[in-house]
Amino acid sequence: MSFYTEEQLKEGQILLIDKPLEWSSFQAVNKLKWAILKRFKLKKIKIGHAGTLDPLASGLLVICTGKFTKKIPEFQGQEKEYTGTITLGGTTPSYDLETAISDYFPIDHLTNDLILDTTNKFIGTIQQRPPVFSALKKDGKRLYEMAREGKEVEVPLRTVVISTFEITRIELPEVDFRVVCSKGTYIRSLAFDFGRALESGGFLSALRRTRIGNFNVSDAIMPESFVTKLEEA
Repeated sequence: MSFYTEEQLKEGQILLIDKPLEWSSFQAVNKLKWAILKRFKLKKIKIGHAGTLDPLASGLLVICTGKFTKKIPEFQGQEKEYTGTITLGGTTPSYDLETAISDYFPIDHLTNDLILDTTNKFIGTIQQRPPVFSALKKDGKRLYEMAREGKEVEVPLRTVVISTFEITRIELPEVDFRVVCSKGTYIRSLAFDFGRALESGGFLSALRRTRIGNFNVSDAIMPESFVTKLEEA
């Protein structure tokens, strides 16, 4: 990544950031924002990201500054690629490790062939129900807020496209995968639905976003590295 002048950042830049595990996307954007404001003694700068990553996920955040913030909807709509791990044999209310395992299921019937064949049910245009523990809004309130209050939440199905669902390692109860999908796909929901299709239960235990459109995480840097390079420039 080249280094930036005040003028370049105001005019508009695309910053590729590798979001660390346990950081929120907002934290990552804020880290860059305050570093830019401090470095150039500015009062404000336009900055935002093109697609949230959960704190329990790492990987690519496309962050836009200045006039390029207008491109955010375009980047949000692009195809995304993820790698990660689904743990079979149980389910959690959040479909990932944010909440504890609430139900357990047998996995002795699982074979490599069954696991590999079942991925075919999820390739193409599918209907998916987003997790109740998500940032989607209903009646003006975030679903995860309602879920944490113990309220019953009915989440409507949505249509998404999964073009690749590839299993890269099977070491039960863990299954590693690579997924290429459309905007709006919840990998947590895919993990839950995959476990249900296998009659073994499943939840997402690791997730990394590796690509958004033509932007790749291999070209991204950590937020702390960005700040250091900016201070040294």
